[in-house]
Amino acid sequence: MKRAYQNWVLGLLAGVLVLLAACAAVVYMVDPCLYYRVPDKWHPVFFSERYQAAGLAKNVPADTVVMGTSMAANYRANEVAETFGTTAVRVTIPDGYLSEFDKAMSVLFRSQTPERVLFGLDLNILVRDESGVTTAMPDYLYNENPLDDIKYLLNKDTLYYSGYVLMANGWGGGETLDEGFTWDQGIWWNHATALANYNRPEPVPETVPADAYLQHVDENLAVVEGWLRAHPDTEFDLFLPPYSILFWDKTARLGETDAMFAALERTCEVLLPYENVKLYGFLMDREIVENLDQYCDYVHHSGDVCGQVLAKVAAGEDRLTEENYRETLANWQTFVVDYDYEKFWEESFWIAWNAQHPIT
Repeated sequence: MKRAYQNWVLGLLAGVLVLLAACAAVVYMVDPCLYYRVPDKWHPVFFSERYQAAGLAKNVPADTVVMGTSMAANYRANEVAETFGTTAVRVTIPDGYLSEFDKAMSVLFRSQTPERVLFGLDLNILVRDESGVTTAMPDYLYNENPLDDIKYLLNKDTLYYSGYVLMANGWGGGETLDEGFTWDQGIWWNHATALANYNRPEPVPETVPADAYLQHVDENLAVVEGWLRAHPDTEFDLFLPPYSILFWDKTARLGETDAMFAALERTCEVLLPYENVKLYGFLMDREIVENLDQYCDYVHHSGDVCGQVLAKVAAGEDRLTEENYRETLANWQTFVVDYDYEKFWEESFWIAWNAQHPIT
């Protein structure tokens, strides 16, 4: 009886081990997070930037790497490659914190040394602290410890997505690396959409102190400085994404204008002395930010704007330097403080606008 019980337990353990090995083998073979390789026999399925950013950074060779929040998600790698004459990949983390981008950057440079990193340095991200960071970005995909890969291989979620990848490809689905995580298709890019999706705040009675966010800015810039010092042979093209003019309306109504410009000034002071940095102020490009027909809310712009930004980077336009940043920021602050934001809610403005922009 005892012998039979021992055989039953051993058989059960063997069965469990075989089942676990089979699960791990499926996850390893399909590799839904692209952690080991980019598949060549089927198309990947993109389901989570925080789970798949490590694989993209590690396994897609690229001389030019675009990295940023959702503001960078619609930069197609093919367009980037064509603009700069290089290979390219895009790695995005929506609403990402600098500590999260630091993890992705570490994976990138452990695996390859790109010639250029085009990084979207969102002002909204720069001025906040790390208190909102969650555990949504799994350490086992980003650290250097191969032993905890077991958390990836024996994971019910990755097993589920392995099956989903296979089924999606069986149905003719899957996506290309160029289109993965892009979201601009099917959006009505129009001033009406931008205004409808902008929750205009009520004006606050008091102004936020100019130095209110500088501690957060310094902490975030320290992360960026770490990249610059560690990788002197890589050119970092850092750009301030072009939020629409509505962003400045929101900033003014919240009393944050002085604090935002103090953050911008600190950013220029800290980053511009580095020889491997080029800083672009698209946040202050009137040609882009005043055209609300290129937006779907107060910050997010269309893929067409991505093309404009790439062309301007290639041409060196809107570049901030140690010689021009003070004057540029001062002029822009005067512009946004004096701007007539109320016109966007006046019928006469849009009657005139529609007359000048007839539907063709």
